[in-house]
Amino acid sequence: MSAIPADVDADRGPPTVVPLGHFLVGLAFLLAGVVTVAAEPGDRGGTLGTVHLLLAGWVCVTIMGAMTQFVPVWSNVGLYSRRLAVWQLGLVTLGLAGLASAFLTGRYGLAPIAGLVAALGFWTFVYNLGRTLRGVEEFDVTERHFAVALAWFLAVTTLGPLLALDLTLGLFPVAGVDHAGLLGAHATLAVFGAVLTTVVGALYQLATMFTQTELGPVERRFQRAETVAYPVGVAALALGRLLAHGWLARAGGLVVAVSLVGVGLVLANRLRLTRVDWNPMLTRYSLVAGFAVAWGATAAVAWWIDPLASLYGAPNVGPLLLAGVVGFVVAGTLYHIVPFLIWVREYSDLLGFEPVPMVDDLYDGRVAAVELLLVLGGGALLAGGDALGGGFGRAGAVVLAVGAALFAANLALVVVRHGDDSIRGLLPGSA
Repeated sequence: MSAIPADVDADRGPPTVVPLGHFLVGLAFLLAGVVTVAAEPGDRGGTLGTVHLLLAGWVCVTIMGAMTQFVPVWSNVGLYSRRLAVWQLGLVTLGLAGLASAFLTGRYGLAPIAGLVAALGFWTFVYNLGRTLRGVEEFDVTERHFAVALAWFLAVTTLGPLLALDLTLGLFPVAGVDHAGLLGAHATLAVFGAVLTTVVGALYQLATMFTQTELGPVERRFQRAETVAYPVGVAALALGRLLAHGWLARAGGLVVAVSLVGVGLVLANRLRLTRVDWNPMLTRYSLVAGFAVAWGATAAVAWWIDPLASLYGAPNVGPLLLAGVVGFVVAGTLYHIVPFLIWVREYSDLLGFEPVPMVDDLYDGRVAAVELLLVLGGGALLAGGDALGGGFGRAGAVVLAVGAALFAANLALVVVRHGDDSIRGLLPGSA
């Protein structure tokens, strides 16, 4: 069997339909987001809509599903409320769909209402996971990162409705804080706080679990330092941008960049020493390691020069490298989680009684290879669009959209081919 941990108790998590529902909704947001990228919305509303579809929709909804399923499993505690786990998905889906529609259509008056609905869903998620983590007697490194990430989720979803209100009512500047500062803090807490804190915490667990290796002494020392330094760096970067304080943002940005370079090196070393066969998940994790090191090195230079203007690192390349880090972590993890959940539900009881497929047999490896090439090629064309000409950028967006569609279809077919009726009922258009 492909990297199935022996001590995982899937019964600790919610019913399989709950995380799978999050993952399928996340894939729907991914497809909507890449379609808007291919359509090249050039105005501010189009950019805001695309960012929220991809970051809040695909990435954050997927994170919600993954944490709801695996925090109880990793921490050996029961999920506080399965009902709240269902409600969080409904509220976030409705709110983010409305928010993206408001931005894309220019109807900004709807944004505060939709943003508040989405925030209620995220607050439900934070409460549910927070109460779940209260049952843990002593936090390990992953649980500490997740607890901090929940605080960032709470902060960023509190700032979001304020930004939406400012678009329509013009609430800011207030007490020296203007719209640009609030937006900078919001983006920082979303990407480097909520998303990447979760990603880093999960990678410490997944990089060892799925390579069947253990961290070395140097890596453990770095891990202890990063666990303290990274949240401080995120807080300083966000506060510096909120208050337009250059040196505070610069110091925080350097800590964030160096921390993510270190995480990339740890991940690369675990992959170098892996004891399992290479698969689509590990292939994408290898790209994550490279992108993390490249992003951190370029971001450190850019933020030293101007930490307030460059939101996501070095101009032009920073956002794309960062998208590679986040996107390939999510994609690689989904290539294991979705088949694994289906395998546990449909085949685990048959093990030893009749032939059963391996986890990696549930999806099509050829499609995974093709979509990876399309995503990389499309991303490269999109990144070089300014230098090569606008046509190349547009072509890159289309190629990227095709790759994302193949990725979503490959995972959805796992549900169609191997899931029972209750699982298949999650798919759009099902009765």
